[in-house]
Amino acid sequence: MNIVNIGYWELSIAALLVLSQAALNWRIARHLSTSMVISMCRMFIQLSLIALILTTLFEHVSLPFMVGIAVIMLLAAGFEVTSRQKNKFTQYWGYVIGAGSMGVSSFMVCIFALAILNVDPWYHPQYAIPLLGMLLGNTLNGTAICMDRLTESAVRDQKLIEARLLLGHNWLDATETQRHNALHSALIPTINSMAAAGLVSMPGMMTGQILAGVDPALAVKYQLFIFMLIAGSTMFSAYVVTLVGTKRLFDARQRLCLDRLK
Repeated sequence: MNIVNIGYWELSIAALLVLSQAALNWRIARHLSTSMVISMCRMFIQLSLIALILTTLFEHVSLPFMVGIAVIMLLAAGFEVTSRQKNKFTQYWGYVIGAGSMGVSSFMVCIFALAILNVDPWYHPQYAIPLLGMLLGNTLNGTAICMDRLTESAVRDQKLIEARLLLGHNWLDATETQRHNALHSALIPTINSMAAAGLVSMPGMMTGQILAGVDPALAVKYQLFIFMLIAGSTMFSAYVVTLVGTKRLFDARQRLCLDRLK
């Protein structure tokens, strides 16, 4: 099967779709149009750079380079998690909690996946970087939503939480509803993606492989594998965020400290 080549001309035509919609919405939502255009430009630059980096890494497989790339990806993911929070933790705590939870979950699941695939060497960039990228990208969304819902509900339900504390509940029991709602919100995108896969939507990785000429049965197996990894990574990261984030909102005497939020 011949693979259809996509050149810069085809990419430019596709970009016109985003630019035209941004222009149409300029008067109604100027900030959203600006953000969309900036995001698209960032995407072009970042993906072009990663293509050059991957080409170099594939030719010179090196564990230190892999570790460096992984750390850069994690640091960038941590910034994205905290940059759009409505109620941010003070003193870089939001960044530490977000990046830490994503790092533990994504790296752990990625190494687990590489062990299952029996990659030699286990850190080969052809497998490690795409897997880590997909895990961090999807875990980022769940982590950001979880942290935002958690801090928002803590501010909104301040009197309810303090009333439970006065009744003798500890900080875990007093925030059970808020933590549950944050976890639920974080996992909805992942659950919806898995439930609709194949029936409503064609997942991106599977579609890309089929367009590249891979056997559909093999593409489906890869997609199922990735979905399960993403679900596990997102759930673990969201759980860590709710636990550590909630703990950060209380002092040693189990008093709610909303002054730790901006």
